[in-house]
Amino acid sequence: MKNKHNINKNLNNVKYIVTRASKPIKGNIIVPGDKSISHRAIMFGSLSNGVTNIKGFLEGYDSLATLQAFREMGVSIYGPKNNKLCISGVGIYGLKNPNKQLYLGNSGTSMRLLTGLLAGQKFDTTLTGDKSLNNRPMKRIANPLKLMGAKIKTDKKGLPPLQIIGKRLKGIKYIMPIASAQVKSCLLLSGIYAKGETKIIEKGLTRDHTERMLKNFGYKLRKKDKTITLVGGSNLQASKIKIPSDISSAAFFLVAASIVPKSELLLEKVGINPTRIGVINILRRMGADIKLLNKKNWSNEPVADIKIKFANLKGIDIPIDQVPLAIDELPILLVAAANAEGITRLRGAEELRVKESDRISVMARGFKTIGVQNKVYEDGIDIIGAKKYKGGYIKSYGDHRVSMSFAIAALRSTDDIIIDDCINVSTSFPNFKTLLNNLGIKIKEVKY
Repeated sequence: MKNKHNINKNLNNVKYIVTRASKPIKGNIIVPGDKSISHRAIMFGSLSNGVTNIKGFLEGYDSLATLQAFREMGVSIYGPKNNKLCISGVGIYGLKNPNKQLYLGNSGTSMRLLTGLLAGQKFDTTLTGDKSLNNRPMKRIANPLKLMGAKIKTDKKGLPPLQIIGKRLKGIKYIMPIASAQVKSCLLLSGIYAKGETKIIEKGLTRDHTERMLKNFGYKLRKKDKTITLVGGSNLQASKIKIPSDISSAAFFLVAASIVPKSELLLEKVGINPTRIGVINILRRMGADIKLLNKKNWSNEPVADIKIKFANLKGIDIPIDQVPLAIDELPILLVAAANAEGITRLRGAEELRVKESDRISVMARGFKTIGVQNKVYEDGIDIIGAKKYKGGYIKSYGDHRVSMSFAIAALRSTDDIIIDDCINVSTSFPNFKTLLNNLGIKIKEVKY
């Protein structure tokens, strides 16, 4: 990838046409590497002293946007080649002033985490993205960073582009008003550059890849209950990172095998970090047949093979404490709900409204199109299990998880489901269509 146009700025769009599954889904598959860990591996590898080798890197547009940003700040990165990277770290103070805006495509993780990292540099930067990213809220990171002495400029609505004026930062104690791993990680990265102690208090559990990876790179932090503390100014030491398969990508196949009769799949080497397995916990409550096999540990992250068989699912009230642990998987879980017996109720999920799209509204509109009854609330949605629904034309609004969710919904529809605006599937799951085809599922991609 030589410039920002290779990320996803000027590519043709595509639509998917997906046909009902005519036979059980069976086999063993490996989904791509974890996107959250891929982002962080690039960041910490670049800021470390020495050479970091990474295996299992996700070659999707989002993580490539992070990679390109660090190249433009002077970091030498070899790859990706066969999902491997070799990063020659420059140390925490070795980044160079990029000679242009850093274009981050559709990646909210890139923008929010980089803002924390860049706030403490000795140079100024501007972060921008595609139309979707430039409509995502950034006050949630800008406000606490300002308490640390950072100077962050947004537009009047708190939206990107972000102008970051490099400043000397000070540590703060910050009580998180929302459950957000991106906000937490942003502040931990800024804490590396802050004078004194940075203390973050979470109200609820969120994914902890940043904390785990900091330890991998030798940076000391303390974690007690819901409080995370680190002291700024220490160095990061190069490491070897092995990235597991992404459970968020695996989730589409967990639901596919659960709703197509007589199906049985084995998903290999999937990350089962306790802060990410809400999708497994929720599916099991719905009656899914899921087993975790061959458990191991890769680079401080738990990994397992996941065996999933067809099951008669039932509607449930999704536990609120599981919502942050399954925030990215909720769209596909709603597809599981559409194929379950009874009503599934989701609450406490207002964060879905500020993702790549307003996922509550977009999923509700899509379900209405194919005949799945639902009722929308400010913080959630009720899905009345249909088990039988029709095909139709779905507007994904450029949201990759919405696109993939309705592709899986089509496996049980009476007619084809056509999903528009699917180009951003490549942000997180570049071989999604290929894996479906390999399992005998008819999915056609049409460029337009």
